[in-house]
Amino acid sequence: MALKALLLGAVEGLTEFLPISSTGHLIVVEDLVRFRPGSREAFIVSIQSGAIFAVMWEYRARLLRMLRGLLHDGADRRLAVNVAIAFLPAAVVGVLAKDFIDTVLFFPLPVAAALVAGGVIILWVEGAHARGNWRPRVASIDDMTALDALKIGIAQCFSLIPGTSRSGATIIGGLIFGFSRTAATQFSFFLAMPTIVAASAYSLYKARAQIGGADLPLFALGFVAAFAAALFCVRWLLHYIAHHDFRAFAWYRIAFGGVILATAYLGWVRWGD
Repeated sequence: MALKALLLGAVEGLTEFLPISSTGHLIVVEDLVRFRPGSREAFIVSIQSGAIFAVMWEYRARLLRMLRGLLHDGADRRLAVNVAIAFLPAAVVGVLAKDFIDTVLFFPLPVAAALVAGGVIILWVEGAHARGNWRPRVASIDDMTALDALKIGIAQCFSLIPGTSRSGATIIGGLIFGFSRTAATQFSFFLAMPTIVAASAYSLYKARAQIGGADLPLFALGFVAAFAAALFCVRWLLHYIAHHDFRAFAWYRIAFGGVILATAYLGWVRWGD
C-alpha cells in the first residue's frame, strides 16, 4: 500500500501542471494498481496539496511580493484580481456539476475519450499558430486584462471533464486568446493555487468522515512524492516551453487515450471493473 501511495503521489505531481490531465492519469493508474483505500477522497486531497505546495514554493517570492503589494503596487494587485476573476467560473460550475461528474465521467473510458479529444485540439491550435506566423498579444502575465482573465476562467471550466486537464484547458485557452506560451503557463500555475486549494478543501469537507489516524502515513507519503515530483515538473516545463511547443503532449494524450480505448474495445482490459 505504501508503494502505491508513493506511485499515486508521483503521478499527481508529474501530471498536475502538464497539459495531459492529472485526474485522468490518477483514475487510470488507480484502476491498474487496484488502489482502493477507504479514505480515497482524503488521499487525493493530500497528494493534490503536495503538488500545489510545490508551485507555491517555486513562486514564493512573487506570492509574497503580491501580498505585500496588494494595496500599493498596480501590477501585483492586477495579478491578484485577475486570478480571482479566472477562478470564479470553474468554482461555480464545479459546485453545481460535481455530483454528475463524479457519477458519470469519473471512469477510464470517458477519460480516454477526453484525452484523445484534447490532444486533437492541441494539435489544431499549434498548427494554426504555425501557419499564421503567430505573434502573442499578451507576452507577460502583467499584460493581462480582466477580460483576458475571464476568458481563461471560462476555458478552465472544460477541465471539470476528467481527462481534459486543468492546465491543458488554461494553457491552450491562453494560446487561443493570444497569450505567449510562457504567460499562459505561468498564469495557469497561479490559477492552480486557489483552484486546487478550494477543490481540495471542498473534497476534504465531504470526505471528513473517512479520515482516520491509521491513514496518515499514506497521506504523508503521497504528499511528499507529489511535492517532489511537481517541483521538478514545474521547473522542467518552464525550461521546455522556452524551446518547444505543446505538440509532444498532444501526441502523448492521443497515444495514451488510444491505448485505453483500444484495449477496452478488444477486451484485453476490463477498465473500471
